[in-house]
Amino acid sequence: MKAIGVYEYGGPEVLQVIDLPEPQAGPGEVRIRVHAAAVSPTDVMLRTGGHAVRLQDRRPPFIPGMDAAGVIDQIGLGCDDRLHVGQRVIALVLFVGEHGGAYAEQIVVPAASVVPAPANADFPAASTLLMNAMTARLALDTLGLPAGATVAVTGAAGAVGGYAVELAKADGLRVIADAAPHDAELVRGFGADHVVERGADVAAGIRAVAPDGVVGLVDASHQQAEVLGAIADGGTLIELRGWSGPAERGIRVIPVMVPDRLTDTEGLATLGRQAENGVLTLRVADVLPADEATKAHRLLEAGGLRGRIVLDFSGLS
Repeated sequence: MKAIGVYEYGGPEVLQVIDLPEPQAGPGEVRIRVHAAAVSPTDVMLRTGGHAVRLQDRRPPFIPGMDAAGVIDQIGLGCDDRLHVGQRVIALVLFVGEHGGAYAEQIVVPAASVVPAPANADFPAASTLLMNAMTARLALDTLGLPAGATVAVTGAAGAVGGYAVELAKADGLRVIADAAPHDAELVRGFGADHVVERGADVAAGIRAVAPDGVVGLVDASHQQAEVLGAIADGGTLIELRGWSGPAERGIRVIPVMVPDRLTDTEGLATLGRQAENGVLTLRVADVLPADEATKAHRLLEAGGLRGRIVLDFSGLS
């Protein structure tokens, strides 16, 4: 079986095509013939050593990737009849787990992490959904705001931010989002009620719309302390890369991690249905052959993408 992995940490050039034994589905697991795997910032972190502490008991090669779309080709013992061989599915993949990540022709994952692919999406588009949308879902659930409340979202033109805006609107929230001028219409299209200019002054822009501050903010732009000024006294800031403060004025800073929802089957399935019904927008920036993963990582690190780059595993050889 072919996969894309790293034997040492470094730049995009350390990614290489490698041969691995064909994995077998164990009890409670399914094997997926991968057709597409989305490329995300956490893949870059793995490649550069940002997850080394979580891999210290493992030997290379390390296989990146948390998002896969493909077809089930093997089902282990003990799985219920929710899934079947030949089914088009998407999976949230724990790349630091026993079997590695999604950059492979075949992956083995817990059945609980696998749900039907949106019927109206091709494999590349379907592969862009779960990790980013579930991150946004977890952020909003952690805030727990009632319908009618106001939430702010930074990085709203990006993958997680865009989903956060769409899910917040589906939850009945009022949304203040940021965007560069050339992305303002895109973010309004996600449903944002107010769009303020992104950048170092985004907190002031949010305060101009909500003078008392917002009770909750999802920081998908990773600005951390820069956005505290947008939040009301005693409000909550959701961080996606582990930052936990210090804050001020009684503001709670709560980091969230998507692996906490790895086996939330109903939550994952709900996201798939929302994508199928048009509540969530699947965005593909480009599709590259899997053996061009180095190029994909360079494009991601260059920034400015609107949507995910996807690796096509249908023809890897």
